[in-house]
Amino acid sequence: MKFLVIISLIFSFCAKAQNGFVLENAEKTVIKFKLINNLIFIPMTVNGVELNFLLDSGVAETLLFSLENKNVDFKNIEKIRFKGLGESVSIEALKSIKNNIAIGKHFADHSHTIYLVLDQDFNISQDVGIPINGIIGYYFFKNHPIEINYIKKTIIVYQNKTKFPKKIKRFSEFPISVEMNKPYLNADVEMKHEKQNSKLLLDLGNTDSVWLFPSLIKDFIYNRPNIDDFLGRGFSGDIFGKRSRINSLSIGKFKLNKPIASMPDEFSIQHLNLVKDRKGSIGSEVLRRFTFILDYPENKLYLQSNKNINDPFLIDGSGLEIRQDGLLWEKEEVQVKTAKMNSSSNETNVINNSPDKFQYKFTLKPIFIVSGTRKDSPAQNVGILKNDKLISIDKKVAKDLTLNKIHQILKTDVSRQINLEIQRNGIPMKFDFTLEDPIPYIEE
Repeated sequence: MKFLVIISLIFSFCAKAQNGFVLENAEKTVIKFKLINNLIFIPMTVNGVELNFLLDSGVAETLLFSLENKNVDFKNIEKIRFKGLGESVSIEALKSIKNNIAIGKHFADHSHTIYLVLDQDFNISQDVGIPINGIIGYYFFKNHPIEINYIKKTIIVYQNKTKFPKKIKRFSEFPISVEMNKPYLNADVEMKHEKQNSKLLLDLGNTDSVWLFPSLIKDFIYNRPNIDDFLGRGFSGDIFGKRSRINSLSIGKFKLNKPIASMPDEFSIQHLNLVKDRKGSIGSEVLRRFTFILDYPENKLYLQSNKNINDPFLIDGSGLEIRQDGLLWEKEEVQVKTAKMNSSSNETNVINNSPDKFQYKFTLKPIFIVSGTRKDSPAQNVGILKNDKLISIDKKVAKDLTLNKIHQILKTDVSRQINLEIQRNGIPMKFDFTLEDPIPYIEE
């Protein structure tokens, strides 16, 4: 399963600089976040209205594409066009300046520029499974060191590096460059046997491990086996390419073995204005293995490995693309329980009512459908089709799951059996297939 991939948004005009977020009346502040498929989602108040945003170091500007019937007052609006990674060249948006943004009690920007995406088809909520209103990037990180802890699901904003905790001594320090409002790190990429020092974007909005741009890497040869795959969605369309495993990715003393590399085709990156010498990206599947501090003002990255450091790099073994297709109210029976006093002991016993005494509650349940299948994948080979409605997976009722849990069920690095029940044109159907790693690393 692939969630949305947001990568390298490049505006086709020169945006006026803004000051970014500042820490007000505090030496530090803590922000709690939701973690879904390694992506970070934070609550933000925009002109007095609370919304949910994806935190993405791979985008320069703040984008809003869904309000979900919420009323937000935007002023000083003008129409613009921008382009990004994908098939088409550009899309329309509205630029709104001087917005009041607050994150928690102490982190705010009182003159923030937001770009409202007008493309109604662009809605990442169905890819994530919770309502998402927009994306925030560079200006969140611009002015202060930002610590991200994937285990505690917290972000700490420090006034400056003098406010770092004593634990910083246990972190490894690396230089970064902030170019075109995005952070870059040099790391060693080893395809088979020879390491190549490569300039890579640190991309919190990319759910994959590593992205490499074959056309920009001298004498690049695809590792075998590899698969043609859908890699995600950018602002300008779907992104396709190949996936395979590489021998390792090394960041200083930290060596990550057999990560999955995604390689977008040349057509997908042809409109990108890439920074000099960039070879690809490091995504959140790698970054979640660390607690780290991104310090844009000092051009530094501080890394400490966490308990995820030795997790295997898993891939979807089914070839299914699943998306959430709305919510449905469902009636559930709840047995009514009543209390009865025990006269001899003055104790209260809870007893069930008679079988016919039930009350009903209505809850919103997600609807999941197949949005596509990978070519020659187990799911495609047994006949699962686009728009099939998911009823159960691995004997778990789909409506009781989240999109994130479905993704976890389908990820594997070994062969294992799974059963799937779907509904096609109102007709229930059952399928059994074996999850398989389509790109096992082969020593040569």
